[in-house]
Amino acid sequence: MGTHLSKQLERRKAISTEKKTLSDLQNSCGCEFPGSDYIPTDRKTWMAGVGPDKLHINKIVWPGTHDSATNKIGIRFISRPFAQCQSLSIYNQLVAGTRVLDIRVQQDRRVCHGILKTYSVDVVLTDLKRFLSETESEIVILEIRTEFGHEDPPEFDKYLVEQLGEHLIHQDDNVFSKTVAELLPKRVICVWKPRKSPQPKHGDPLWSAGYLKDNWIDTDLPSTKFESNLKHLSQQQPATSRKFFYRVENTVTPQADNPILCVKPVTNRIHCYAKVFIIECVKRGCADKLQIFSTDFIDKDFVDACVGFTFARAEGKA
Repeated sequence: MGTHLSKQLERRKAISTEKKTLSDLQNSCGCEFPGSDYIPTDRKTWMAGVGPDKLHINKIVWPGTHDSATNKIGIRFISRPFAQCQSLSIYNQLVAGTRVLDIRVQQDRRVCHGILKTYSVDVVLTDLKRFLSETESEIVILEIRTEFGHEDPPEFDKYLVEQLGEHLIHQDDNVFSKTVAELLPKRVICVWKPRKSPQPKHGDPLWSAGYLKDNWIDTDLPSTKFESNLKHLSQQQPATSRKFFYRVENTVTPQADNPILCVKPVTNRIHCYAKVFIIECVKRGCADKLQIFSTDFIDKDFVDACVGFTFARAEGKA
């Protein structure tokens, strides 16, 4: 009992120290970066606002959500707080400016997060298609993977093509150097990551797992995650030289040995430091490598930071 209590006290001290580290960094680094003064007139159509002919796919900082379809996961007030990473529906996330979705599915095509499940993936695709029908120039990266510990949904690749066929941008390395305008009217880059089923091939309507990479670490320590993100990002090639998307997740994860197991109070330890991360990328010389930037509980400040930096790139100022 004494050993357990001692470990808990050490954990709380470490968390407090790391929260202070990020707070001090925020106070010392200011709040400006290229494009930080740009606010989109309408987040729903921010790509159209920046200019489809000026937006190269490999120069966009894509605002993404982590575990995107968890707004209604599990049982409200009981199991949901332990797995919910977003409060908005898929449609409302897209309207708010999200352009990368992270969807995990199980064998029956229901969205899940670990052992908890929620609505069918049909809900996700219906929301996505509704958004596409209401906009003209917004491109979305849809990542769908079979959740760890689950089996692939049967013939899921065929299902995705049937549902999204007219919108799908086919797997092609040349896409990265093209502008949004050059890809229209196609609007969706769909990355399908099965566990056992065959991967999509070059030229297919779907993209294979290797086209969206990250270096996720499992920690609830905010400064540790912040520095790990910077370290791994700095080891990448510039976004304009890559033939894949690289994601940085501005999130931390509840740990089983810590008393706080609900997602929101844990991920809030890092959530407000998205702008600080971009500033540090600029200072440390790796801002040209930033591409997909994802978060839990996405909000307008996070979207505006990504869009602002994208605007600066489009204008040749970053």
